[in-house]
Amino acid sequence: MGAVINWASLLEENTRRQAEMLSRSSVIAGHVALMPDAHLGMGATVGSVIPTKGAVIPAAVGVDIGCGMIAVETNLTADKLPDSLDPLHDQISRSVPAGIGKRGGKGKPSREAGVWMDQHPGSARIKKMAETAVSQLGTLGSGNHFIEVCLDERDTVWVVIHSGSRGTGNRLAVQHIRVAKALCNGVPLEDKDLAYFQEGLPEFDAYINDMLWAQDYALENREEMMDAVLNQLFRVVRGKEVQRINCHHNFTQEETHFGQQVWVTRKGAIDASAGNLGVVPGSMGTKSYITQGLGNPDSYNSSSHGAGRTRSRTAAKKELSVSGLRALMKGKAWNAGQAESLLDEHPDAYKDIDQVMEDQKDLCRPLHELRQILNYKGT
Repeated sequence: MGAVINWASLLEENTRRQAEMLSRSSVIAGHVALMPDAHLGMGATVGSVIPTKGAVIPAAVGVDIGCGMIAVETNLTADKLPDSLDPLHDQISRSVPAGIGKRGGKGKPSREAGVWMDQHPGSARIKKMAETAVSQLGTLGSGNHFIEVCLDERDTVWVVIHSGSRGTGNRLAVQHIRVAKALCNGVPLEDKDLAYFQEGLPEFDAYINDMLWAQDYALENREEMMDAVLNQLFRVVRGKEVQRINCHHNFTQEETHFGQQVWVTRKGAIDASAGNLGVVPGSMGTKSYITQGLGNPDSYNSSSHGAGRTRSRTAAKKELSVSGLRALMKGKAWNAGQAESLLDEHPDAYKDIDQVMEDQKDLCRPLHELRQILNYKGT
């Protein structure tokens, strides 16, 4: 019988059952740690930390391999910014295309994207997707991915971005999950999405190599977008970068916990080893936090990756209102003209980020509290 250690004060019953099912998988090596933002996912619970021995579950890593956060502290303060950030929002939207299938620039990849792809060709599988990969490097995507300009408790200006490995990472994940399911045909699984790759098989090595490439791609994607946004910000008001934090929250890596070497998969969780800096965003229009890990062994040195959903996208569109979203976003620069298509990102579709931070006070400590003044999202 598996075990689950839970940090979520708000946990739906179907999420709890899914985590317990995950903990019963034959490849789990210890307990499953549920973060405060835990909610139902594909096979594995979003907001979970999963130790496996001699195997990796590709659906647990997820289809947006390497998705994560980047945050930059600048030397600017609120009083240096213009009265209206709407023009900056427009400039950011032009310099960083967003949405499903969007390309960089005017349909052409950036020079930086081309150089990175030349230096990171990847496997034969990746090379077949090279045109898409290079064109989407430096672009935002859709859903809960965003670019924000924020102010901290000192009124210092920060830029925060949430994005992942775009269409290429998704296609890689889907292909590998399909292979894992075929390999596990006949293996008793409570959920087919818990299919796994075992170490020693060529399919395991192929997945790990592609996963690591996608993680690097996602990290580079955030770096390129951040550079583009800072370029636009510093054109509006002269400033410079003070520090940069870039962290994954959908990934797996080998680590040692409780005296054994395991693969630790963080599905919607960040590495909160002692001293590690992290970025924990709230929902659209709310707050985000810059954190420092406390290295809690029971969480496998992890903390939450954000607020976590309380409503599905379908439920949010049915139960929440555009007028309510507009009211919550009042006073901020945002995609106001696309409010209807952003309804599934309504803040009330997510957990309270302050409650999440309270729940994980033994996992990380907040260094800075960021409040949004500009929010740009893909639709």
